[in-house]
Amino acid sequence: MSNSSEATLAPPRGRSTSRYDTVRLAHGSGGKLTLELIEELFVATFSNEPLRELTDAAILANPGGRIAFATDSHTVKPAFFPGGDIGRLAVAGTINDLAVMGARPAYLSAAFLLEEGYDMEELERVVRSMKATADEAGVAIVAGDTKVLERGHGDGIFINTTGVGFLPDHVELGVAHVRPGDKVLVNGTLGDHGIAVMSRREGLDLAVELVSDVAPLNGLIDAVMQAAPGVRFMRDVTRGGLAAVANEVVLRQPFGLRVFDVAVPVHELVEQYSEMLGIDPMLSANEGKVLIIVAPEQAEAALGAMKAHPLGREAAIIGDIVRKPEGVALVETAYGSRRVLEMPIEEQLPRIC
Repeated sequence: MSNSSEATLAPPRGRSTSRYDTVRLAHGSGGKLTLELIEELFVATFSNEPLRELTDAAILANPGGRIAFATDSHTVKPAFFPGGDIGRLAVAGTINDLAVMGARPAYLSAAFLLEEGYDMEELERVVRSMKATADEAGVAIVAGDTKVLERGHGDGIFINTTGVGFLPDHVELGVAHVRPGDKVLVNGTLGDHGIAVMSRREGLDLAVELVSDVAPLNGLIDAVMQAAPGVRFMRDVTRGGLAAVANEVVLRQPFGLRVFDVAVPVHELVEQYSEMLGIDPMLSANEGKVLIIVAPEQAEAALGAMKAHPLGREAAIIGDIVRKPEGVALVETAYGSRRVLEMPIEEQLPRIC
């Protein structure tokens, strides 16, 4: 699928705005070079009043009510991949963690672990991508930190993002609200991110380039919540794929989850390369997909809201919640046969997000 990040991914033109071509240890020392990096790159790019104050903590407006709080670290390799990069991934990942709780993401912090010698133009490219993704989602990056590791003691760049969102008092989501008969939906094809990253990492010569689905989902989720107030549960489908989320839903619960294999949307290229690499698309990572469980009478409304959004055009109802067997996720074929959808024991693709 396409996403709006393409403009942020073009190679930079000309020299870096920094007077240094690479990251130096002094950029993490807390001295003059640290201040220059913060002011000339981070503050200049993210550009908002709390960040410009350069205080130890940002002072933020709070509309009242409950706060959702999430943090995540990102180590994807390579840092740039078809359809995205570590910057877009870091911003979208934390936004999605907040949004699936029913919260409206508002603020992010960003902490960078950089290896001495990391290319300054690449860092600027990552930061611009983070800004573009935050703008796309309507959130502000208001605080941050930078540390530099000696050459050989890191792997280029790692990013931690922490986010705050505001949760309306009437929103209550979670496995405790799930009931037999509820419908299970996803907003599009599964496995795109995992295969896109692996194709770049392994140098696969794809006839048609597959791009990652990495994207902030708060706009799509807000549309679904408005169309279908009967949403019971949401979870972004990341590492471990659909299999991991399905098993988390039914763990120690008095119901099961059934997936119809013919209903699960999978890109033709993902199917082809998953088979070649020995990877199950249902276990492959995603970074722009959400699993939603909704009351059966509101499933079509939720599906319609998804399909009306650019990030949900290939959405589908892929299964339902069943009474038996309890605590088990199943895949059912068109012929009625069933197999257990096992929780992944280990990550199929390391360093994927």
